[in-house]
Amino acid sequence: MGTKAGIKIPKLIRLIFAMGIIFLLIMSLLRLFLFISFNKQGHSFSDLLPAFGLGVRFDLRYVGILCVLLLITGSFPFLQPFRRPAGRKWAIFLMGLAGFLVIFFYSVDFAHYSYLSQRLNASVLNYLADTRISAGMIWQTYPVIRILLLLLAGTWLVVKGAKYVYNRIRRQEDPVLKTSVRVTWFIIIFLLLGLAIFGRIGQFPLRWSDAFSLGNDYKANISLNPFQSFFSGLKFRHASFDEAKVKKALPQLAPFFGFNDFTAAPAGTDPLAFAVRRVMPARPGGPATPPNVVVVICESFSGYKSSMWGNPLNTTPFFNSMCQRGIFFDHCFTPSYGTARGVWATITGIPDVAISTSTSSRNPSAVDQHTIINDFSGYDKMYFLGGSTSWANIQGMLTNNIKGLKIYEQENFKAPKVDVWGISDKNLFLEANNVLKQREKPFFAVIQTADNHRPYTIPAEDRAAFHSITVSQDSLQKCGFATNDEMNAFRYTDFSFRTFIEAAAKEKYFDNTIFLFVGDHGIPGDAGTMFPRAWTDLWLTAEHVPLLVYSPKLLAPRRITKDCSQLDVLPTLAGLCHISYLNTTLGRDLLDSARYEGKALSFIFNPDQESIGVVHNGYFYRLQLKTGKEEMVSTVNNDPVPDSVLNGPRKKELRQLTEGIYQTAKYMILRNKK
Repeated sequence: MGTKAGIKIPKLIRLIFAMGIIFLLIMSLLRLFLFISFNKQGHSFSDLLPAFGLGVRFDLRYVGILCVLLLITGSFPFLQPFRRPAGRKWAIFLMGLAGFLVIFFYSVDFAHYSYLSQRLNASVLNYLADTRISAGMIWQTYPVIRILLLLLAGTWLVVKGAKYVYNRIRRQEDPVLKTSVRVTWFIIIFLLLGLAIFGRIGQFPLRWSDAFSLGNDYKANISLNPFQSFFSGLKFRHASFDEAKVKKALPQLAPFFGFNDFTAAPAGTDPLAFAVRRVMPARPGGPATPPNVVVVICESFSGYKSSMWGNPLNTTPFFNSMCQRGIFFDHCFTPSYGTARGVWATITGIPDVAISTSTSSRNPSAVDQHTIINDFSGYDKMYFLGGSTSWANIQGMLTNNIKGLKIYEQENFKAPKVDVWGISDKNLFLEANNVLKQREKPFFAVIQTADNHRPYTIPAEDRAAFHSITVSQDSLQKCGFATNDEMNAFRYTDFSFRTFIEAAAKEKYFDNTIFLFVGDHGIPGDAGTMFPRAWTDLWLTAEHVPLLVYSPKLLAPRRITKDCSQLDVLPTLAGLCHISYLNTTLGRDLLDSARYEGKALSFIFNPDQESIGVVHNGYFYRLQLKTGKEEMVSTVNNDPVPDSVLNGPRKKELRQLTEGIYQTAKYMILRNKK
């Protein structure tokens, strides 16, 4: 290396390679130590090879960060480690600091894992609030002195090793290279290290949730390292719940959700878990052949932009015709705004009330979630998306919690990619149909669309069958659209629905399949005169979406005007399929009128405004979390709310419901274990 006969490699690059390999080896040995120390389930090493392989990729990310710092700082003339004493001291210090951090994080990580069977996460910072008690617990529980000695000895060894490697490379010949060659080396190594930090070749970086695609919590924990798990959860370190507030809320919510009395919990059981755990019996009179289920999560499917409420542009005529032939819920509100929050609510039955720029799907502490999909025993489970499920850690949430789930993504389809979101929705539906028609067992499939989203692509292959239209800017604005591209993308969604249903209707599975369509969220905007003014002023347009259950051979059509949400999707489907299921969340069977008649409601959380609210019996109550400001409006007309309501028991009930659901949702996100 560096000889006349070999490739001439600058000394700085050799140092980076050598230290990168050493740190990668140290972290791999520590992962092996974790496996040996905590392998209570008896996994063989060969069974965990995929976890170790993924772990190397996680380790490479943090090794890459160290090496990039060495590369960039060592490229400055005054910090060149082999030409300036200051550069030598800096390089040794940086490697010693890295060694200290590795040993410190892994020491805390092993203690954390032995106590909670979870890798280190940012929630440990919450213990700083009670420093004295926490320090006492640590001192009385762990061999603190030995850990400190190990930390000092380990750091000393890393520094000694770094000096040895440095001196060995320093004594080697430093090739004379042109500036252009050195710059080329810098660019090549920088790009390789950037790839190591990104973690994969693709649109999305390697995420902590990729560990949970291994399908086993222990395997996931083996693959992670404490840096990944700690920093991934840093923004969620304040995510918690107040047990006293939850206990206060549960009796108030019990008439609406059927919760048990937590004071009747058997000794030794968690009273909150006992309260929310309801085993729902199968509806009597089930069919001889279990029906298939297809859930379509529709991107940005705003109610006021569609035909079902009389939008003059008639953007969704086919879907409107389906609504007339199915069970159509015209007062469905998503619990929040955003696709990740919408998918979360649909799959888990819990509103995503994370107050941050992120979402609960990104929270490592919330990765384990019970879902009613698993109660569809004997069903093949599938998830179809035209792009990648790596966004927002959705892949980890799905694969970690849905048993036997098969995910179909862009790479699994023959259709070409059309934009950043992958293949077109029309082709996604056709690809899904080709898979579904070959199934011999009953299936539960989820299809998530994306085209009704910027950049509003209409594929070239569809421009003959789908005819874009152009209307005036004034007409667009009156009908809730900003541009013709947005409006035509909305129309293209309807074209895709029609293509799918017409293709599926030709297959034998169609007659015994329940299709459910629901928007992932709406779009805030001016609904004009289609709805009362409060829908626009208080952003209800951002959450109001169509909810349609469609099965011409199995279900009689009707239009139902009662408040509901994505939380209700899975319980309603389980009821329609006559399946007994375990409900531990806030979803309800919308067709179980005997149980919830007169108790229909929709909870709404706005993370941008930090507000919570409830739509119930013709009113929308909203509470600002920071200021405590209360608002109450009619959802059926533009009349002011009567004083008798504003100052009476109705408003008090809505406030209790709003605060109770919010507190209970915070609890469920962290305790709805699979």
